[in-house]
Amino acid sequence: MYAIVESGGKQYRVEPGATIVVDRLETEEGATVTLDKVLLVDDGGVKVGKPLVDGASVEAKVVDHHKGDKVITFKYARRHRTRRKVGFRHSHTTLEIVGIKA
Repeated sequence: MYAIVESGGKQYRVEPGATIVVDRLETEEGATVTLDKVLLVDDGGVKVGKPLVDGASVEAKVVDHHKGDKVITFKYARRHRTRRKVGFRHSHTTLEIVGIKA
C-alpha cells in the first residue's frame, strides 16, 4: 500500500514505515501530523483524486527538525566592482509514516 501526498507544494510517495524529509512544519518533535492532501492511493486498486482522494489521509510522526546543506548564491557584475556572496540553509522536518487511511 502506498500513497502520493502533497506537502509544501511538493509531492511525495509514502508507505507505512517510510521516512520522508519535507519543508519545515511548525509542530513539536514526537507529535503526530495528519497529511490531508492525498492525490493517489494504491491499496490493491488505484484511487486517483480529482484533485484529492475523498476521505483519504496519511498519519505521520515528527521525528526531528534540522537544517539542510548550505547553498551558496554568488552574484557578480563585471566592470562594476560588484559582487555579493550569500549562504542559505533551508529548514526541514523528518516525518515517519505511521499509516494510510483510504
